[in-house]
Amino acid sequence: MVKISDLISFDSFESVVLYNEGIELENSTLERIENSFSFLKEFAKNKIIYGVNTGFGPMAQYRISEKDQLQLQYNLIRSHSAGMGEILSPVYARAVLLARLQTLSLGNSGVHISVINLMKEFINKEIYPVIHKHGGVGASGDLVQLAHLALGLIGEGKLWYKGEITDAQVVFKKENIQPIEIHLREGLALINGTSVMTGIGLVNIWYAKKLLNWSILTSALINEIVQAFDDHFSEELNGVKKHQGQQNIAKEIRGIVSDSKLIRKREDHLYTGNRNESVFKEKVQEYYSLRCVPQILGPIQDTINQVETILINEVNSANDNPIVDINTRNVYHGGNFHGDYVSLEMDKLRICITKLSMLLERQLNYLLNPSLNEILPAFVNLGTLGLNFGMQAAQFTATSTTAENQTLATPIYTHSIPNNKDNQDIVSMGTNAALLTEKVIDNTYEVLSIYVLTLIQAVDYLKYEDEISEKGKKLYTEIRKIVPKFDQDDILSEPLMKIKEYLKK
Repeated sequence: MVKISDLISFDSFESVVLYNEGIELENSTLERIENSFSFLKEFAKNKIIYGVNTGFGPMAQYRISEKDQLQLQYNLIRSHSAGMGEILSPVYARAVLLARLQTLSLGNSGVHISVINLMKEFINKEIYPVIHKHGGVGASGDLVQLAHLALGLIGEGKLWYKGEITDAQVVFKKENIQPIEIHLREGLALINGTSVMTGIGLVNIWYAKKLLNWSILTSALINEIVQAFDDHFSEELNGVKKHQGQQNIAKEIRGIVSDSKLIRKREDHLYTGNRNESVFKEKVQEYYSLRCVPQILGPIQDTINQVETILINEVNSANDNPIVDINTRNVYHGGNFHGDYVSLEMDKLRICITKLSMLLERQLNYLLNPSLNEILPAFVNLGTLGLNFGMQAAQFTATSTTAENQTLATPIYTHSIPNNKDNQDIVSMGTNAALLTEKVIDNTYEVLSIYVLTLIQAVDYLKYEDEISEKGKKLYTEIRKIVPKFDQDDILSEPLMKIKEYLKK
């Protein structure tokens, strides 16, 4: 069980969201939440507090009578449950739920303890909100998407339950649990924040890290296949470029190929004897997609690490409005719900993963084009040239998918559109940024799947199974369990999807 106390780490987030570990609330957390609620309830009696005794957004100038204040919160949840489009998968919905629970647990929102307890029950019983992808501009938080989370907590709408979308009332009855009741401002506190974009973003980071690791391995393997010289990933060369990511990538490649029988040393070939040829038969340097891997993947690694830091800061922040501070005995109004931090980081991550997909596509093209590699048949076709097609058509899929990524990489952080009677006159589009990044990441796994299968076919053609590194051989063995060596044409879609599932798990 992961304990929810003050801060949650990326490792804890991973354990709960990706590996379905349960959570428990520390006594200190429960006490903090109860103290916050009690203070706000007393403090708000004779004061004007946004979202407690006022309308919302541009309607904040209207006082809400005491008898209507609880109904106001229900109205807010129901009216803002206006999402459309595709529905977040359970893993992303679980991430959103945990992200919202974490920020409300900080004790700066004045919510009743029943909200946190029910969210904990949802996570531990694997019950998740049904959240549509379309709806948020990421400024007053993820209002529409989080309204669907709140809708489930009040026992209305639909929920993910045992892998199926089910009426909330049915789920509550089967699990013998009770929906929350509004006590003060639970409606606004639940929907006014960045937890959807942050939850999606943290899952994106997890998948991006895996993509990067696979890309390092496959980049090492293609260098093995072409018997590249080792100096372009040497410590001496990369050490004089003062970027940590580049140095890390080069070191990882050196570790992977340390037991390879194929990687060559330049001094053993081009630095020995009398070389008087006017045209050299062997390549003096590899193409950039093979030679510049540390310089290309290095900034991607650095960016992923920075994105992780920013999003972990966000999930551990109070992103509500207003903010309750029991230490100063005051309530502060502002804009902590604004999603610019997440939006910018998601744009950066999306650009990086797009570049990664471009690298994979170029390495794939190198393998498929005999005019470039000079060691493999066209399209790594292990059958009869002319009669069979090998990986020819799969390249179309990789190329078109990479092109889609290039279009989706356009930043949305700068695409603010005013709305809400111009109350929200500059917005973040953070959830859109996170969702576009999710799409680019998933696309890149498709490009990677095609590339991986091509690499493995190339290993078989060259009979390098016993020459490649141990890590390369492990990948070879795992892929061959999914797709046996083939020389005759057959349907590739299903095998490629199975490879994609293997790479993402």
